Formats: sequence, structure tokens, C-alpha cells
Amino acid sequence: MKHLVEVEKATESAGPTYRNVLAKDAGLLQPPPGLESCWDVFRNSVEKYPDSPMLGRRRVVDGKAGEYVWMTYKEVYNIVMKLAASMSKSGINKGECCGIYGANCPEWIISMEACNALGVSCVPLYDSLGAGAVEFIVCHAEIQIVFAEERKIAELLKTCHATSKCLKTIISFGGVTNDQKEEAKNHGMSIFSWEEFLIMGGDHHFNLPEKKKSDICTIMYTSGTTGDPKGVMISNGSLLVNIAGADSVTRSIGEPFDHDDVYMSYLPLAHIFDRIFEEVFISHGSRIGFWRGDVKLLVDDIAALKPTVFCAVPRVLDRIYSGLTAKISSGGILKKTLFNVAYKLKLDSMRKGIKHEKAAPFFDRLVFSKVKERLGGKLRFIVSGGAPLSVAVEEFLRVVTCASVVQGYGLTETCAASFVAIPNDFSMAGTVGPPVQHLDVRLESVPEMGYDALSSIPRGEICVKGSILFSGYYKREDLTQEVMVDGWFHTGDVGEWQPNGSLKIIDRKKNIFKLSQGEYVAVENLENVYGVLQEIDSIWIYGNSFESFLVAVINPNQQTLERWAEQNGIAGSFSALCENSRAKEYILSELIKIAKEKKLKGYEFIKAIHLDPLPFDMERDLITPTYKKKRPQMLKHYQGTIDALYKAAK
Repeated sequence: MKHLVEVEKATESAGPTYRNVLAKDAGLLQPPPGLESCWDVFRNSVEKYPDSPMLGRRRVVDGKAGEYVWMTYKEVYNIVMKLAASMSKSGINKGECCGIYGANCPEWIISMEACNALGVSCVPLYDSLGAGAVEFIVCHAEIQIVFAEERKIAELLKTCHATSKCLKTIISFGGVTNDQKEEAKNHGMSIFSWEEFLIMGGDHHFNLPEKKKSDICTIMYTSGTTGDPKGVMISNGSLLVNIAGADSVTRSIGEPFDHDDVYMSYLPLAHIFDRIFEEVFISHGSRIGFWRGDVKLLVDDIAALKPTVFCAVPRVLDRIYSGLTAKISSGGILKKTLFNVAYKLKLDSMRKGIKHEKAAPFFDRLVFSKVKERLGGKLRFIVSGGAPLSVAVEEFLRVVTCASVVQGYGLTETCAASFVAIPNDFSMAGTVGPPVQHLDVRLESVPEMGYDALSSIPRGEICVKGSILFSGYYKREDLTQEVMVDGWFHTGDVGEWQPNGSLKIIDRKKNIFKLSQGEYVAVENLENVYGVLQEIDSIWIYGNSFESFLVAVINPNQQTLERWAEQNGIAGSFSALCENSRAKEYILSELIKIAKEKKLKGYEFIKAIHLDPLPFDMERDLITPTYKKKRPQMLKHYQGTIDALYKAAK
């Protein structure tokens, strides 16, 4: 495997330990010398590039968006120091927690840098973890101060009955109303507009504390189990090593990130994927432009910003792919023919190992330049992460965008990018590439799922070791010990080594999977919720990282279904009823009813079902003797049905 080097032999239950071949002699990457914290990263860039644009947003006049307006590194630094003075005056000290709640914007980064300045742990708040998540995180992390987007203030104040015991100060990114000030006061809290808080520090004198690599820079709460969100503690050291890792990947292919790069900030800063990339570009004194917060306007924002690097989750890239293919299909026969000829020629050249920029330069100018211009005209990297990107979409974008399209893989616990595919290496399409130069990796066998890390095609749970790893789950040492064994972090994802040394993600060890929008689904928990319906004897729920919604195969209760059919004037055998569209609509409506009653999240609703009159049985190898579902076998048995459900529901 040309991109890997073996550093430890296999054991009885685990394959060999590998690292990137580029780390063979030099060893694993370390943080750049002289840097102890993320504050050092920002401060260095302010010193090197004081007058360079740093944070930009589009000026909107009379509802129309104009050009991007920028603040320089020095201007941002001055605001950060005012904010830090006000925080210090409010009694916020090193090692305490500060919440940030809202969509990406310059104020988000400025608040984050003020936390970095004071050695305060930044704790992003976001409500996609569930209705009570914000309240839980504020109380669990004992957050005393929160910076919040103006439209999130009302949501935050709703939690005051529980959070006011620790939360004392709220700062809006914009303004606050008199009613909000009154409500906060009634709970013994202070609330400020952005401008009010900036001047509150006044001449307050404070010293920036010394910061170390081991200090916790951020606590990111993540879902993934049926319980409360887990606070992933990430140190300065982990973030610094990951910044070095991202740089090493682009340097190794001769296309390093630099001062001239422009980054589009729209993926949530509350997630590690975007946070680490913004830190990377801050380290280079690059520009970071923010979207307007509407996915329908994203392509327009991209065209205005002209980014050189665009990070995305598959759902966004699927949307871009659908938009482009629809536009091509609606063109005349001549345009379509020209596109198809150009596409095939360039794809064939790229598959032979020719770099995208040299594969079909004539057709790039004649055909694909139009796509390139729609994405700003300067894009050189598209990085996909968060869930697997389909090979068809990846190939299409590699050809038509005139940019390097790569997939990466990582978790919050590994501080994002642990694996990154090598641009222009077409054999890596559909994989997440080799490990980055800052970690060791091995696969551990999962015999109960039939995965053998020692077989000729090694498959097993992906385990990672290195200084990139998180510092544990906040106040949950028990959960930390479950995933950290002898220094190895167990990801719960199942991977398969490819002959070229890249890794392919093929399964999830536990019965938790991620949908294409990045949301985790705890499937057993959902099956228990839906399974209480009297109309259902048994239910198997399915979803995967390429789809945004759930489908299910159901064994309906014969007596209940036949009674419903009689009441509704529908004749036929039980098997015929299971095929009846009205019967399916009836059971689906009952599923929706209980989902609403149990306050399930939108992505936990089942959108399409198949009714099987035959109970799940051992004869078809669908269940164990103790009636546990054998999920891989169920998928194999019902694959055609599942494919048809997704096709019909779209």
C-alpha cells in the first residue's frame, strides 16, 4: 500500500498499525515551534498581515446584496481586545466556559478570538441536537456568559428558568429590546447589545493569561447516542496539530494554502469541520467571507466572494450537482451533445492519471468554464466531509468544476480531518484517502459483524492514536473510557483498506448511522418508539449517509390491519392488504402521528414504508435466536425494496 508505512505488527484481533508514508522518517507532525495556543495563531497573523482583509460580509441595501465589505486583521484584533476587556471586567477568568449561539458571522469569530485571548473555553450552542440541548449544554458546562445571534436571544431567554443559576450575562451580536432587558433582569441576568458590551470594558486593565497546549480551547457537544449530548474537550495542542496536518496535505501535492486564499464560511462553526478550516486560513492571513444564511442564496454568495477553497457536506454538493445536471438537461441538443463529448473525454483523461487542469484544457475553456464561473471562477479545492460523497457526484464535480475535489474523514473526537484523499488521484474516488501525517491508525476486527482486520481485504473498526485526539468527554470519564482503550480512540466506524493505501468507510459498528445532512440516528431507540403501535408487530428502520430520510420495512399486525380494511370497505387477503396503497398510507399516518406525539426530530420521521406479511424469521437469517435483528442480513435481503422506496419517495 504505497501511501502507508507499517509501524507496528498486527495482533490477534487488530491489523497492523499504519501511518502516512510521508511520516516514515520525520515522525508524526507536531505543532509549529513557538505556538502554544490558537490565540498565538491569530496574534501572529495580526503581526504579519495587519492591513490584510480578514472577515467579510455582503452589504445589503434595499434588500439587494452588494459586494463583500471587509475588516482587516488589525481592525478585528482591536475589537477582540475590547471584547476581552469587557469579559474580564464581567469576571470571566481563564478555564471558564463561554457560549456562542448563532449562525456563522464575523461576530462569531470575534467572540471566539476573545475567548482564545483569555484562555476561556469556547462552547458552541446549537439547537439541532434537540429541543432541550441549549439548556442542557449551558447547565452542564456551567456557562456564565453567552454571545448570541440577535434572533436567538428569545430562544436563549426561554431557558432562563433553568440556566439562570449559572448564566449571568448575554451579549447580542446585534441589538436587544427593552422587553428582553426586563426579562433578563427578572432572572438576575444582564443583557447587552453588541455595541454596549464593546464599550463596557472601557479603560479596564487586564493581563492576558499564559496559555498552554494542554489547555482546553473548546468544548463541542455532539450527538451520537440516545442519551444527552457529550461535551468533546479539544485542547489547543490538538487544534494546532490539525492546522499543521491540513497544511501538510496541500504542501505534499504542491498546492499549499497561502495568504491569497479566500474561504467561504457557511458550514456551522459549532462543528469541528468548519472550525478547523477557519483556523487554518486565519493562520495564513487569508480572507474569510460569510454567507447570508440562506442555502438558496449560497451559490450567489459564492459567485460574489470568489472563494479558492470550498468545504461542503454531501447534501450541499448533491444540491449543486442536481442544479448543474438539471441546467445541462434543459439545454438544446447541440449543447448537451457538446457537454457529453467534453465530459467523457476529460473523465477518460483523468482516469489515466492526467491532472484535471491538463486533462482537457480546450474543453475547460469552451464548456466547463461556465460552471467554474458560477462558483466564482477561482475555486481550486472542494473538500467534502461529514458523510460519504457518492462516487457519481464526486466524479462529476472533479470533471466540471475545474477544481480538486477530495473527501476527508474525521470526528469531533479526532479534531476533524484524520484522512484526506489525494487530489488528482482518481483511484481514490469513493474513499477518504490515506491518514494525515499526524496520526497512527489500525483496524480492529468486529467478528459479530463478520469484519476481519487480518483478512486479505482488511475490514474492521477504525481506531486512531495521536496528539490530534480529544482530551475526553467533559464530566463523563465513564464515556471516555468506553472509547479510549490503551491510547486508541475507537471511532465506531468500520473501514476497509484499499490496495493503494486509502481507506473506504463501509459501515457503522453500533446501530447508529449518519444521514446525508450529518445528523446521527439511533435506530434501535426509534424502533422502540414506533414499535409500540398496535398496528405493528415488528419494524426495521433503515437509513444511510447518502440519503436524507428514513424508510422502514414493517410486519403489520394481521388482526388490526384486517379490522381496519373491513371498516374501510377494502377486501383481499392479508398479503394483498400489505400491497394496498391505502393500507400503507394508513400505517404511515399512524407512524407520523406517534412521531409528532413523541416530539421526534424531522429527520427521525419515516418517509416511506414496505409492508411484509412474512414475519422477520431465522429461516431467512433475518434475526438471531434471541430475536435480535441481523441488520446487515436484513439489508441484503431487502436491498431491492429499499432502493425502490428511496426512488419512489424522491
